[in-house]
Amino acid sequence: MYDIVVLVGSLPKGFIIEHRRYYNYLMTVLDALIIVGSYLLAYVLRFKTGLFGVSQWALARYIYMRELAVIVPGFLVFHYLFHVYSQVKIQRKRTIFIHLMQANAVAVMTEILYLYLRKENNFSRTFLFLFVMIAYFCEVAMRMIIAKIEERLRANGTNLHYVILVGYSHSAEQYIDRVIGNPGYGYHVRGILSNDKPRGHEYRGVKVIGMFDDLDLILKANSVDEIAITMDIKHYENLGKIVSMCEKSGVHTKFVPDYGEIISSKPYTEDMLGLPVINIRHVPLSEAMNRNAKRVIDLIGGFVCIILFSPVMLITALLIKLTSKGPVIYAQERIGYQNRPFKMLKFRSMVVQDPGEEVAKWTTKDDPRVTGIGKFIRRTSIDELPQLFNVMKGQMSLVGPRPERPYFVDKFKEEIPRYMIKHQVRPGMTGWAQVNGLRGDTSIRKRIDYDLYYIENWTMAFDFKIMFYTVFRGFLNKNAY
Repeated sequence: MYDIVVLVGSLPKGFIIEHRRYYNYLMTVLDALIIVGSYLLAYVLRFKTGLFGVSQWALARYIYMRELAVIVPGFLVFHYLFHVYSQVKIQRKRTIFIHLMQANAVAVMTEILYLYLRKENNFSRTFLFLFVMIAYFCEVAMRMIIAKIEERLRANGTNLHYVILVGYSHSAEQYIDRVIGNPGYGYHVRGILSNDKPRGHEYRGVKVIGMFDDLDLILKANSVDEIAITMDIKHYENLGKIVSMCEKSGVHTKFVPDYGEIISSKPYTEDMLGLPVINIRHVPLSEAMNRNAKRVIDLIGGFVCIILFSPVMLITALLIKLTSKGPVIYAQERIGYQNRPFKMLKFRSMVVQDPGEEVAKWTTKDDPRVTGIGKFIRRTSIDELPQLFNVMKGQMSLVGPRPERPYFVDKFKEEIPRYMIKHQVRPGMTGWAQVNGLRGDTSIRKRIDYDLYYIENWTMAFDFKIMFYTVFRGFLNKNAY
């Protein structure tokens, strides 16, 4: 038996865990102070400076000050609901700022609705707009300042979160990659325990310091904040023993599964009469409430878009009819929701072909089959507008993975892992892959990665985000030919 190395030194156990808890308390207090300060500043700017004119309908000051009793707790509640104070996962700064924007936007809209229901019609909307903008930018600035302070402390070896990995695997390497790639989070991997690699084996500066059986001694000799179990799947028979040692020591323990290619990034558990069951893939749209809400938006949005784009569709139909022989609308078989085939509608943009010839042929750049008007309507995505009628019939959605022809579905399901998962939701006119430039003759594997991310992370807000991006990114695309 070799000597167990003291890894950390004098850092007290649980220091970072307690720090995180108090950190969120501090952030809540600071946010409350910023909300109050921003509210008062917005009041001064709106009513005391003359920058926005003088309103003859201005309410008494005490009415505005009284509203703080509703706004401060209301905003903090929405901060919590939108995971601004999330302790469950390490969030990217950009993600936190987006959540903060969403929380403030929904909170101020809720306040406006509340004022409307109270018939407080003279409450200044300009004032509320100033307030929410000042509050958001102050909260973002405060977080950026605190993040810089934390990064400075961590660069000097202060406020680090010490971790030991149990098991050398692909998951262990991925864990180390993320820790090294994001030093600002303060995680520091001090060593790996492995039954496969010899002591001293190194990956990106992190060494193997012992075997599984050495865990108990290492925990007694060192102050460690967290254990991450990253064992290869072949060693899972040791899992119970390792967890028992970790719980006996009182050290916070996480499990990083070595089957990320099999189970999604967001698996979820359910209780089956006391038996915990892990669902391999979380599909929010498998829930009836989510599915029905999305369908309502599809019907409303589809109807509005048909009315809005009817002049464009009429002109396009006339141009196609006048410039080339054949039908105006082209119906092509695609595979949709639950692997059901349907006829997807498009404006015809190619010369009429033998169905047997086009079924297995991909459209490429400068394709000679594309007509003159076809090049324009394909580049601008006008050829897709008839799919609004597929949406109204329930065969498609406004947003979702793009459907494919049966020939390519049969081909890709054998070549690309998890390809068929996309058929667990309705196909869409636009999707997360398309607004990220993956159209036309681009990587199918990358498209599937984006489609799976959409399927597993669906929210109504995500759909609106994609529709917004479609307006600016999706209609015109260099890969649409």
